[in-house]
Amino acid sequence: MAKPLMTHVTLTTARAGLCAAVLLVSVSSAFSACPSPAGFGRWLQGFKQQAIAQGISPRTVSAALGGVTYDRKTIARDRAQGVFAQTYLQFVGRMVSKNRMQVGKGKLRKYASTFKKIEQQYGVPGPVLVAYWGLETDFGAVMGKMASIRSLATLSYDCRRPEEFRVQLMDALRVIDRGDLTPRQMRGPAHGEVGQFQFQPSTYYNYAVDYDGDGRRDLVHSAPDSLASAANYLKAKGWQAGQPWLEEVRVPANLPWEQADVTIQQPRAFWAKNGVTYRNGKKLRADNTPTSLLLPMGRNGPAFLAYPNFTRVYLDWNNSLVYSTTAAYYATRLAGAPPLNKGNAQPFSAAQTKELQRLLAKRGFDVGKIDGVIGAGTREAIRTMQVKYGLPADSYPSAQLVSLLRRGR
Repeated sequence: MAKPLMTHVTLTTARAGLCAAVLLVSVSSAFSACPSPAGFGRWLQGFKQQAIAQGISPRTVSAALGGVTYDRKTIARDRAQGVFAQTYLQFVGRMVSKNRMQVGKGKLRKYASTFKKIEQQYGVPGPVLVAYWGLETDFGAVMGKMASIRSLATLSYDCRRPEEFRVQLMDALRVIDRGDLTPRQMRGPAHGEVGQFQFQPSTYYNYAVDYDGDGRRDLVHSAPDSLASAANYLKAKGWQAGQPWLEEVRVPANLPWEQADVTIQQPRAFWAKNGVTYRNGKKLRADNTPTSLLLPMGRNGPAFLAYPNFTRVYLDWNNSLVYSTTAAYYATRLAGAPPLNKGNAQPFSAAQTKELQRLLAKRGFDVGKIDGVIGAGTREAIRTMQVKYGLPADSYPSAQLVSLLRRGR
């Protein structure tokens, strides 16, 4: 999903294949002041007038919004937001399955000429697109069944983030007005994502392209349109043609671990000097290529060099480190990389992480929601306390760190 709207998560629980990877967290008590559904019809009439004033044809407004009613199911799913409750190894093990590898390679063969043309035009390799395609909707097989216009209208009337969803609803009407899809064809998860790459309507309207030449930008039924549109979006986000995105490496026992974070860039020569090697043991190129050392499960787990295509583009598509690292790794596998070296990482459960987050919050760190998810704020706080305690500052929790925090040291 391109540029998600959700605040504490980046994937909707309705997304195909991801339901098993999320933990539902109830937040319903925070929304007692939301407007009554009884006022939805009056609000909708006002929105119709606004849409016509913004140049959308009355015919489209009538076809898309006529008879639309408030959807309690959309609100229920919005209130039960999903968060990643699995470690990277658990998640990647589920999502980069043998079947997804086989199907993905088949798609690369089937659309080989299309991928060649797309890469020449947009600079984005086929494996990158296929990996997203597989993770987002199982290659277009499962795109969601909820009526997108109804969901967007309901969320536009709701109290949580109405301004954001009204922009999405207006652009959904523009997609229809342009002739790309009919209102009935716009179906997806509860937050209005549409198509084989789960674009939100604004992304659809701004970046969709007609690649099969039928005169419509159809991201529901047309694989060429969908693939080229995803490439167009990635290019707009800064994808660098011919450059890597993620590369598995080996790390030594001793390293300036405090530098090992996706938010910190160093020249590749820095890591070469400190003993990081390619996976096969060969020395890194000691040049000025900007890289980050990404350790999704700490110094004892998998290790990657993350390049600007990852830190600037993958994390902009979806800022969940677990999801983006999985998507990028999947793409490297489709491009020919061997299976992951899992290392000897010690998994940290969601319950353990919640305790750690509470201990860090008591010390004044902003770790966001106490949700058991090791997000950017939690990683930064962990690294700070690891430095204080003289532990290897790899931004990943450990029982030793929790023990020291419990003792209030």
